Amino acid sequence: MRGILTLILNIIWLLTAGWSLFLGYVLAGIIACILVVTIPFGLASFRIAGFVIWPFGREVVDTHRGGAMSAVGNVIWFLVAGLWLAIAHVLTAVAQAVTIIGIPLAWANIKLIPVTCFPFGKEVISSSDARAQMFPTAR
Repeated sequence: MRGILTLILNIIWLLTAGWSLFLGYVLAGIIACILVVTIPFGLASFRIAGFVIWPFGREVVDTHRGGAMSAVGNVIWFLVAGLWLAIAHVLTAVAQAVTIIGIPLAWANIKLIPVTCFPFGKEVISSSDARAQMFPTAR
């Protein structure tokens, strides 16, 4: 049952906001890949693009591997692209929240803002893997 609901939400998401947000992240990634120095920003943008096209059933988790370079990268990303992409998420969330069916989609849009603003040191995993990390079974 959960799989069917996830599929339905992802299809509605794709039609209402996923495609436009995906294109925004791909454009940001292409621009970032123009210079060799900014390729890590482009890769982060492409990683988020893959998440925003089909977000339900997946989660963003902290890798705990981010160090000083990730922090610096996050600040630069926020100033150059993160803020503008976060505004796009807020605008699409407002548009989605107009209908009752769109409220879960709007909530998902808002949940994407932290990874949009600070993508370094984050990883996208399935929701079941995220639950397993949060609640490991006793052996």
